[in-house]
Amino acid sequence: MTVCSSVSDPLILPASPGDTRVVVAMSGGVDSSVVAALLKEQGYDVVGVTLQLYDHGEATHRKGACCAGQDIQDARAVAARLGIPHFVLDYERRFREKVIDEFAASYASGETPVPCVACNQFIKFADLFETAKDLGAHVLATGHYISSRDDGEGGRALYRAKDASRDQSYFLFATTREQLRMLRFPLGDYTKAEVREMARNYGLEVADKPDSQDICFVPSGRYTDVVERLAPDAVVPGDIVHVDGRVLGRHAGVVHYTIGQRRGLGLGTSVAGRDAEPLFVVRLDAARAEVVVGPREALETRAVALRDVNWIGSGEFNDMPPQGIDIMARVRSTRPPVPARLIAREDSSATVVFAASEFGVSPGQACVFYDRADDAARVLGGGFIAAVEPARTTIAPMAPPRRAATAQGAPR
Repeated sequence: MTVCSSVSDPLILPASPGDTRVVVAMSGGVDSSVVAALLKEQGYDVVGVTLQLYDHGEATHRKGACCAGQDIQDARAVAARLGIPHFVLDYERRFREKVIDEFAASYASGETPVPCVACNQFIKFADLFETAKDLGAHVLATGHYISSRDDGEGGRALYRAKDASRDQSYFLFATTREQLRMLRFPLGDYTKAEVREMARNYGLEVADKPDSQDICFVPSGRYTDVVERLAPDAVVPGDIVHVDGRVLGRHAGVVHYTIGQRRGLGLGTSVAGRDAEPLFVVRLDAARAEVVVGPREALETRAVALRDVNWIGSGEFNDMPPQGIDIMARVRSTRPPVPARLIAREDSSATVVFAASEFGVSPGQACVFYDRADDAARVLGGGFIAAVEPARTTIAPMAPPRRAATAQGAPR
C-alpha cells in the first residue's frame, strides 16, 4: 500500500513520528482519508475522529451530503483499512446551536452567512481541539486545501493552497494563532487530481467519491426551508422597492433573495420592463421587510465595515498605523483577491476600502486579507461584513442589520 508521496506540511515536532500522536478529522471524504493514509505511512501514531453533526434522514443518502450517515460508515471503513483507531463523536447539539441556528438567524436578518466558517471556527477548531487533547494528540490534521508553515516568529502562518481552484483559505481566516500551533494541513501542495490518485494507490474506496456541498446540513438543497423552520416569525412578506423609491411588487420574505440576484425577482415582465436596464437585488432590509432592487451600477461597493476581525499576520492588529495598510481583500470564496486598504477600528472591527469598486458585496459574508495577489499569498486574517458603503452617492449606506432572535440558541 506504499505510495511515493511526502507530507507537504510536515509536523515539525521534536518527537519522532512514532512518538507523535496525530488526530485526523475524518469526514468520510477522499481528502481527509488521504491525510490519514499519508500520516500513517509516514509512521505517525494516527487516530481518526469523525463528528456526527446532523442526521436529517434523507441527507444521509443524498449525494454530496457530509458528516452524516454514509459518510460516517466511509470514515470507519477507511480507518479499518489503515489499521488506525477511529472514534465517532456526537456533536449534533453543538452544531445546531453554533452553526445551524446562527445560519438561520443571519439569513432572516438579511445577511448571506458562510456556515463553513462557523463550523471551522466553533466546532472543528474549538470543540474538536479539546477532544484531540483528551486523546493525547500533539497535532490535529485536516483535509483542507491550505498550507501552514513556520512564520519565523515562533508561530505558524497560513498560505493559500497550490491548487487555486481548491484553495480553502477563505473559509479558514478565523483560525487563531494558538490553533495554528497545533493544526496541520498536509494537502496544501497537492492538486485534487493528485489526491484522488493517491487514494486509488492506497486502495481507498472513497477515491472517486463526490465532494461534499458547501451547505451540508440542508437536505433538500433549499436553505430557505431551514430558515423558515427555525425562524418562522422572521420570514415576513414585504415590498420590492426600486432604489429610486418606487414600489414595484411584493415578496414572501427577504430570505428568498440574495445580493446581486437578477433572476426570480417575482416582478412581472411589464413591471421589470419599465427600466431600460436589468434589475438586481441591491439591498435586503429585514427590519422594514424590503427587497431593494436597482441597476447593476447600484451594486458597486467602495468600502465595507467589518466585525469580529481575526488577525494572524505579523505584529498586533491594534498596533496598525492609523492610515491602515495595503492588503489584498477577498469578499467571496469564488472571487480573486483585489487591492484594498485595511484600517483597524476598536473592538475587533475594521474598515476595508477597495482600490476599485467591488460588485454585489453582501453583509454576513467574509472579507479575507492576504499579503499579495498570487497563489503563494499569506493569509493575514479577516472579518465578517457588517455593512457596505455604496459607490453611488445617491444610495444611502446601510447600517449593520440586527440579528433575528427567533432562531433558538443562535449565539452572538
